[in-house]
Amino acid sequence: MAGHPAHPLALLLSLAFTVVLALTVPTPARAAAPQARTQAPGFYRMMLGDIEVTALLDGTHPFPVHEVMTGITTAETDKLLAAADLAAPVEGSINAFLINTGVRLILIDAGAGVLYGADGGHLMANLRASGYTPDEVDEIYLTHLHRDHVGGMDQGGRMAFPNAIVRVNRRDADFWLNPANKAKAPPFLGPMFDGAIDSLRAYVDAGRVRPFDGEAQLDPAVQALPSPGHTPGHTAYRVRSRDGQTLLAWGDIVHVAAVQVADPAATVKYDSDQAAAAQARDRLMAQAARDGSWVAAAHIAFPGLGHITRQDGAYRWLPANYTAVGLTQAR
Repeated sequence: MAGHPAHPLALLLSLAFTVVLALTVPTPARAAAPQARTQAPGFYRMMLGDIEVTALLDGTHPFPVHEVMTGITTAETDKLLAAADLAAPVEGSINAFLINTGVRLILIDAGAGVLYGADGGHLMANLRASGYTPDEVDEIYLTHLHRDHVGGMDQGGRMAFPNAIVRVNRRDADFWLNPANKAKAPPFLGPMFDGAIDSLRAYVDAGRVRPFDGEAQLDPAVQALPSPGHTPGHTAYRVRSRDGQTLLAWGDIVHVAAVQVADPAATVKYDSDQAAAAQARDRLMAQAARDGSWVAAAHIAFPGLGHITRQDGAYRWLPANYTAVGLTQAR
């Protein structure tokens, strides 16, 4: 038998009770999403005419500006850092650059590898993330033999880049690969000698280290430009595309952009010849500003790609504007 229909007032009271109950009875809170605490892969790619340039990040480390900078007062250093919203120590990047000419795959510098502990050693993973493998690298051009540029060459006593020929200025090779020079150098440079000798040992034994002298055309697209001062054979590399676009991979011409771009006379204690290092910095920055060339910098904030401009006698670093022009978007 069908029941009597509910009275409208009873329905209204029931609905009101349900609403009140829903508002007063606590519901379990949803757990917050855990923080990922990971960074994006450390590679950035651009086209230089017909040449593909890939910046690779080996890592970052706190650069002890006050302990390392020379030729400038602490007060002036802090003033320049503050103008860039920075303070000591400054987190510095360790950058390397992969140049694909269409004929050769050339790596300029190789990062610190394990020699900087957890602050480095990410170049290999970022190389692979960028779509390349270590055995595809044909040649490695080293700007100098400090350990944050050669440490990534070694893989447990084996060649990390098994098919690569290593090119380096002869003056740097003769200096850093000679253990006798370590005894005559300041103690703080000792690890630099050890890092160079250990990291390149497998390549030396295999006859794969081929030094060059002075200004040399190492590849139809890449020219070595001596820039001694930071080390005896420090070298920059000019990359030129078929349509005349240029990129200057200048190694350690600048360590702290906020300080040394504004004041090229500011040096670092690791410079083997501080006066020559300052002169090289001013000369290459003037050249980059005059030519409008791209700059690939080892220690300017990743990706370390940009331009140098000069206005009213002062230099300025203009970082690359993010672009995907000429590139296929990842899917």
